[in-house]
Amino acid sequence: MVLARLLDPRDFGLVGMVTAVTGILDLFRDFGLSTASVQRAEVTEEQYSTLFWVNLLVGGVLSVFALALAPILGAFYHQPQLFWITSVVALSFVLNAAGAQHSALLQRQMRFGALAVIDIVSLLLSTGLAIGMAIAGFGYWALVMNIVSRPLTFTLGMWLATKWVPGIPRRAIGIRSMIRFGGTITLNGIVLYIAFNFQQVLLGRFWGADALGIYGRASQLIGIPVDNLNSAVGAVAFAALSRIQDDPERFKRYFLKGYSVVVALTLPATIGCAIFSDDLIFVLLGPKWMDAAEIFRILAPTIMVFAIANPLGWLLTSLGLVDRALKIALVFAPLVMIGSAIGLPYGPRGVAIAYSVVMTIGIVPITVWSVHGTVIRVADILLALSRPLASSLVAAVVAFGFHLLYGPLLVPLPRLLLEVSVFGATYLGLLLFVAGQKSFYLDLLR
Repeated sequence: MVLARLLDPRDFGLVGMVTAVTGILDLFRDFGLSTASVQRAEVTEEQYSTLFWVNLLVGGVLSVFALALAPILGAFYHQPQLFWITSVVALSFVLNAAGAQHSALLQRQMRFGALAVIDIVSLLLSTGLAIGMAIAGFGYWALVMNIVSRPLTFTLGMWLATKWVPGIPRRAIGIRSMIRFGGTITLNGIVLYIAFNFQQVLLGRFWGADALGIYGRASQLIGIPVDNLNSAVGAVAFAALSRIQDDPERFKRYFLKGYSVVVALTLPATIGCAIFSDDLIFVLLGPKWMDAAEIFRILAPTIMVFAIANPLGWLLTSLGLVDRALKIALVFAPLVMIGSAIGLPYGPRGVAIAYSVVMTIGIVPITVWSVHGTVIRVADILLALSRPLASSLVAAVVAFGFHLLYGPLLVPLPRLLLEVSVFGATYLGLLLFVAGQKSFYLDLLR
């Protein structure tokens, strides 16, 4: 919110041109080995140490590769500034790799309080640095320093929290299967990343930094509800589900509870973003970003799609079904890319429409394929979705009625507060009392 007011869309667009490409390399930063460490029933000290050095080696290779990409990106986008941006961003790969196994160790120990403190402190420090540089007039360099300083502070926090010092790497200690598991997860992540960021590469190349800046801010803002919930609930759910993967009934109960939390929070966010988009953009980003409001509204259905799909990732990964997840990605990714290419001639709006339509249509076959042969049924998913969705739709009608009655009399911030309050109160009342979910969520809270 602060940086959007201090910097211009072009600043975000320039950095977005780099991160849309280097983000692919970021998926290699731990080669999925931290996930493999958490999912594995038992991990020895020798395995942890060897995986740490593998991570560090991969991070070093990625940093060198990113440096080699720097002149190529500058030539591709016709933006010479990208050479130095890419060169500095390259440092983040080594910094992230150095803390990957320490993070996995905290997750295995279920020390999510420590993880949260480290994450918040690193976020505050890196964002504070970025804001200070933006005020001082450094422009896009404020965003670059944010990218580099956050993994540095995060990794330092991990080392201090675990107090674990890795030993020397060893051979023949049984990490081959973990590397294969992690490699499959990494390949899956690469396929999905390319699919979901293809449109930003195209927009940057053919429509310029300003168009990409507008689209990128709308896309990032639309992802906040799902990204934060998935990282918070998902980390706990994956670690817990991995521990009980051999207990089908308990596994099913735990999964559906976690799933219910995510959809109950994200489905109203989907509808709220769609109907309050103009006021949200004005209040959060400021008047110079109003061109992003339409993109924001069009992309709103993808909040629901990711809310439904992300927990299916916990399901497949905790059960070790990473090969199935990769097959789903290989089928779905080309469809997303083709849709983005079709919408490209119509600019950011056309790309957003195509992306949102493909994502919304694709969620049905993805869900059916993901739960096939597991203890979770499609009927379980539909039941978990039905009550929050119905409550959200009714709450949206009530809130929109208030908007029509009182909206013209208020400026954006009070209007947004009124709309959100009415929407939230109506939604909670319907979900907890009319739909009879009060006892369920109280039990879940306890």
